[in-house]
Amino acid sequence: MLRLIVYVLIAVAAWKAYTSYQAKTAGMTPTLLLTEPRPRSIDVGSSTSSAPKYTCDGRTHCSQMTSCEEAKFFLRNCPNTKMDGDNDGIPCERQLCN
Repeated sequence: MLRLIVYVLIAVAAWKAYTSYQAKTAGMTPTLLLTEPRPRSIDVGSSTSSAPKYTCDGRTHCSQMTSCEEAKFFLRNCPNTKMDGDNDGIPCERQLCN
């Protein structure tokens, strides 16, 4: 019974503190400074991104690759490749990337 009274007193005190806090902050509404967005120019001509050299075309094995760079591209970007036997991130270690 004593526990119940303590819980009720804590709840009443918390409610009083909450309403007191709400009354204090009711008059303090934040003012947001809204400005017009500044136009930004984007220079499309000097973009360094070009079309990718390679595309995922279904090749999965080292014997189908022509360079280490190509094998690395396939390993990073294409699904189901079978070029990294020891899973260290270096493809075709015996054939191309040694």
